[in-house]
Amino acid sequence: MEKLKINIHDWHNLDETQRESLCRRVEAAITTEVMDTVREVIEAVRREGDAAIMRYTEKFDGADLEGVPLRAAAGEFRSAEQSLDEEVKRAIEFAVENVRRVHEQQRPGCLELCEVRPGVFSGERFTPIPSVGLYVPRGRGSFPSVMYMQAIPAVIAGVKRIAAVSPPDKRGRIDPACLYTAKICGVEEVYRIGGVQGIAALAFGSESIPRVDKILGPGSLYVAAAKRALADRVDVGMPAGPSEAIVLADQTADPRLAALDLITEAEHGSDSSAFLVTPSRKLAQAVERELPSLLAELDPPRAAFVRDVLSGYGGIVVTETMEQAIDFVNRYAPEHLQIACREPITLLGRIENAGEILLGQNSAFSMANYAVGCNNVIPTGGWARTCSPLSVRAFLKSSSAVYVASQGISQLSGAVAALAGYEGFSAHAMAVRRRVQGAEAASDDSPPTRHSSG
Repeated sequence: MEKLKINIHDWHNLDETQRESLCRRVEAAITTEVMDTVREVIEAVRREGDAAIMRYTEKFDGADLEGVPLRAAAGEFRSAEQSLDEEVKRAIEFAVENVRRVHEQQRPGCLELCEVRPGVFSGERFTPIPSVGLYVPRGRGSFPSVMYMQAIPAVIAGVKRIAAVSPPDKRGRIDPACLYTAKICGVEEVYRIGGVQGIAALAFGSESIPRVDKILGPGSLYVAAAKRALADRVDVGMPAGPSEAIVLADQTADPRLAALDLITEAEHGSDSSAFLVTPSRKLAQAVERELPSLLAELDPPRAAFVRDVLSGYGGIVVTETMEQAIDFVNRYAPEHLQIACREPITLLGRIENAGEILLGQNSAFSMANYAVGCNNVIPTGGWARTCSPLSVRAFLKSSSAVYVASQGISQLSGAVAALAGYEGFSAHAMAVRRRVQGAEAASDDSPPTRHSSG
């Protein structure tokens, strides 16, 4: 058996530069060379439309789409459903229902107002984004889970046009499980393109693909770079790049389960990251011993990915105390975090930065990735410091809504006029003072309904 090389870091022995380096992800490899390639593809798609899309699809995905419609036809959805194993379809349907149950709770009322002062009402009105593009990767496998994780909240939010793009296989076919998933989620517009050209097509539009207002979904380094390059053209949502995870464990953790969960996110690809972080050197050594036999059970390509991650953007971090381990987690701000400790809930309040927090070793990453109901499209690259997992809210926009009844004018006028006068805006002050003059004569009116359908 090939000896497994795994990074093992003693956190307390690292200087600040080394600690900073340990928190770097593959997104740091978005170099000038990468961006030059990305911009070349983007500009070609902008200028040439479908012709450039097909050319780069053949170059990068090996699929000749000459004479093939970019959009999946109705017959392809039917064929996809017929080709899938019943067990797979039932699993998709089960997961879709769970995800729908969770995300239904996220939908706000169309209009939500609170009475700030007597006769003064303020709040928000929510409306769906008109059109969105969903990116569903395929380079290292098929991901129907990414389709339903994005499609369900978009449909619940009420987005009128939902377009999904996903790379084809070498025969130009879209993954059948993704097509079946799109259909049962209510998405009928699916295109056989991916990569930089797919992101560019959604941003600019082409002869076959109308542009969208927002693009969401995880992807490779090049997809992440394309989103970055197009951020001034279209809303690209939260950063969602290669997968990353931390298992935070104490001495009570089961080393075999910790090892299993460590390799779960690592098998996504060589550009993923995965760490075990623990103050227990004994546990770290036990996990290290478990890893070779687990890798021997994986398919060779997935085992190779794990090997690359554990010797690259991952490994084991040993700290002197649990406080140091938690500090590392908050500094890293991982996409996925599992707290594999005796009393995980007691540590929850000390976790400040993590996209997803799984409490206890029963809560495996794979369960959350597929069927618990929470979303698996989560910010990466440290953006969990400021961004949240994908939700219904990502597909909505809000407008501030204000209603002032006659009796509310007197509540506001004094403060508004004083502040406007201080800032030198005489027309602002005049606008409220003149209203006060007629407010007493006006009859009071009723506030609007709290949850309006308008």
